[in-house]
Amino acid sequence: MASEKTLIRLGVLAYGTVNWELLAMKQAQLMETEDYRLQVMKKANPQAGKIALQSGAVDMIVADWIWVSRQRALGKDYVFYPYSNTTGALVLAKESGIKDLAGLKDKKLAIAGGELDKNSLLLHALMQKQGLGKVFASVEKVYGAPPLLSQQMIHKRVDALLTYWHYAARMEAEGYRVLMTGNDILQGLGIQVKVPSIGYVFDRAWATNHKPAIQAFLHQTRQAKDLLCADAAAWQGVQSLVRAETEQVSQLLRQRYCDGRVLSWGKKEQQAAAQIYKYLKAISQKRLTGEAETLQAGSFWE
Repeated sequence: MASEKTLIRLGVLAYGTVNWELLAMKQAQLMETEDYRLQVMKKANPQAGKIALQSGAVDMIVADWIWVSRQRALGKDYVFYPYSNTTGALVLAKESGIKDLAGLKDKKLAIAGGELDKNSLLLHALMQKQGLGKVFASVEKVYGAPPLLSQQMIHKRVDALLTYWHYAARMEAEGYRVLMTGNDILQGLGIQVKVPSIGYVFDRAWATNHKPAIQAFLHQTRQAKDLLCADAAAWQGVQSLVRAETEQVSQLLRQRYCDGRVLSWGKKEQQAAAQIYKYLKAISQKRLTGEAETLQAGSFWE
């Protein structure tokens, strides 16, 4: 009976890339299976999604494990299951004279996502580790929404741009140069495995009560990702959301998206996440992580 299916109310950003695979799922008729029925609820910003989860208006959102750990420290039993490995990138104009991080001295750096952006905090940690703490302090930081910052870069109002992966890919396709990806920053900090920063976040008790449905849904999202990466027609089917200006942009976005598939998720990645947590806690002086000294036990859903 249809009424016995688990209803999964998923809160997602109205403009997030998760919508690409949700559309692929819809086109492959995977919004409703014998195990679940998926209801997608669009949210205006990440904060709205978190409020919706906390109030019980949605069952699941896409967020990061830092937030999950912080909520667990406050007594919430939220858990994280990885969605994507893609990270942001530090982008320069093709003709830029900046060759390395030392070259950022006294330059103007645009940073997507505000002063507690994880890539920016980790870049700060890396520059400190490399003895470039004073260089990082000398950089004039400009914060804002990614599309606006891309425009600042195009109009040469900033010297470098630290932005989210799909904005970086669009810039790269237009001839801009990537100095460093988020994964490069982590490797510089001694973290050798890819650690997904965003994933599906939900309440453990709810998931335990609906385990077959949750496992089926998570399996289908991976299938949708694989479909977009293997099938040109499926990728063509989501172009209304991808909004690539050229075929070159579309292909680079597809490549970066597919590079972000989570192929390994276990103890190694979770231990690396605990290391990243320590860097973020120290550099943000606990403003990002909250008071907890370590990544909270039970943050990850197996």
